[in-house]
Amino acid sequence: MSEASNASGAEIRAAIVGCGVIGRTHSAAVREFPEIVITALVDVVSEASEALATKIEAQGDPRPAVFPTLAEALAAVPVDLVIVSTPSGLHIQQALEALDAGKHVVIEKPLDVDLVKADEILAAAKAAEAKGLVATVISQHRFDPASRVVDEARRAGRFGTLTSAVASVSWWRSQGYYDSGAWRGTWAMDGGGAIMNQGVHTVDLLLWFLGRPLEISAKTALLAHEGVEVEDTAVATVTFESGALAVLHATTAAYPGLTVRLQVMGSKGSAVIDNDDLAYFHASDAADPSESSAMGILGGGNQAAVELAKYPDDTVEALDPTVYPAGHVRQYRDIVAAIREGRPAGVTVRDAVTALATVRALYVSATLGQPVLIDDVIAGKYNNVEVRTGGAASHPDAREEVSA
Repeated sequence: MSEASNASGAEIRAAIVGCGVIGRTHSAAVREFPEIVITALVDVVSEASEALATKIEAQGDPRPAVFPTLAEALAAVPVDLVIVSTPSGLHIQQALEALDAGKHVVIEKPLDVDLVKADEILAAAKAAEAKGLVATVISQHRFDPASRVVDEARRAGRFGTLTSAVASVSWWRSQGYYDSGAWRGTWAMDGGGAIMNQGVHTVDLLLWFLGRPLEISAKTALLAHEGVEVEDTAVATVTFESGALAVLHATTAAYPGLTVRLQVMGSKGSAVIDNDDLAYFHASDAADPSESSAMGILGGGNQAAVELAKYPDDTVEALDPTVYPAGHVRQYRDIVAAIREGRPAGVTVRDAVTALATVRALYVSATLGQPVLIDDVIAGKYNNVEVRTGGAASHPDAREEVSA
């Protein structure tokens, strides 16, 4: 299919690469869009692709063809859009293959587990976008109503000067969770612990709201689990190009499991997102003068309901995300529109590279026991550092691994 026929409203033929839990999530999400037809399923485990093909057929849609490799799928059936939902360490490799074949690409988060091919995927995405192709990475929480309220307010300058933020992912994972799979809690397959696995979405939102990060200083620890390589607790401070400062925290050792909370604060307004809901919003341009005080109003004057009322048509927000992928559906609205309009998607590959670099910088900082510049990570200065949990005191030889 040509780019022009995409724009005219013709169907978008999709291949899903990786038919596990996330592949099934993408399948459920794209079914909300009649213009998307799944023509191919790709998985080295044929039982997984066949099972998903059977499910799609049972739902009344045409049965997709199944293949062990993306190359075979692209050679055999018409495909306009490749959805990469394989293990994280394969994401960039398969995305490059799809972009090279001239296809739109959606990559499940995170972009990958390392940045070795960052330059290559950035160049490929830029070239693809010049041809009218869409290259994007899933970051579905950017499309939540709460996130949209905060983003639009900060873009309009309603928060004044953004001064700081506090982002916390306070979850619990039992020892049994880590013991349930040999890959869980490993650097090679998980790419990290509480920050990479559980906190990457919150990292993305933090960067989206506060802008380009410059420097990070971090510590990590394994405090409540055994036989795990990665951290179950991490804390960091982040300095942004604007001068704003943030505290970033993530843990899987907060029994019995608390919420994800992101506070954004400025000189004229502040907001709190808690478990994807807009728990608090206050901007001076909409304030009751009687609520003002030289000493602050201690969380009073909540304008959240008024702000959320601007999104009355978002009908998926009340549905159970465990059975309906509302966030993915919201993001696919943007993806489909981007394909039709020949514009970049709302989340770019560069956005994902910056988020991944920030996570990598956090781990490098914790390993070396020193602040780390994000640009140095992207440039490859720390490619030879083997990140570890526990910091420089636990691994005094780590500093020697920094490349010249």
